[in-house]
Amino acid sequence: MNPINQKRRTVLLTAVMLGILQGCGEKKMEQSVAPLEIDPRTTCDLDGMLLSDFPGPKAQVFYAGQNNPVFFCDTVELFHTLLAPEQVRKVQAVYVQDMGKADWEQPQGNWIDANAAYYVFGSRRRGSMGTTIASFSQESAAGQFATQWGGRLLRYADIRADMVDLSGGALHDSKM
Repeated sequence: MNPINQKRRTVLLTAVMLGILQGCGEKKMEQSVAPLEIDPRTTCDLDGMLLSDFPGPKAQVFYAGQNNPVFFCDTVELFHTLLAPEQVRKVQAVYVQDMGKADWEQPQGNWIDANAAYYVFGSRRRGSMGTTIASFSQESAAGQFATQWGGRLLRYADIRADMVDLSGGALHDSKM
């Protein structure tokens, strides 16, 4: 092989390897996004409500290219937003609160990956938007909650857009 072709091959191989390594670095960065904690001034991105003023599980979404999450005062709002047909933003990470560990009335911390969580849909417990979807890290805790408060156990992929109607909450309160 002549020296010019050898040099071209080396440059091309180096460029390909750099591209592969760069892609690996981006994937690793996406996996390292950690949830942020709610403070008394944290507001819901959808309706501006203060998260600390309401009971039930909260949620946060990190969209690609953003350093700070978008917060939701209720898991119903989270799923309503993420399952909407117009949702096209790339999601980097989604967290919900583990209500098996958090205080229902004033939940703090206990953030878990929303994709790995167990959910109870249709319980008698209420969040900021009325009936909410309770989130848990353990299937057993979700089952105990469903036994006590009603509802059925679901996984993330089981939740559909028609299940997360916001018409029962403050968003559509005609007395406001």
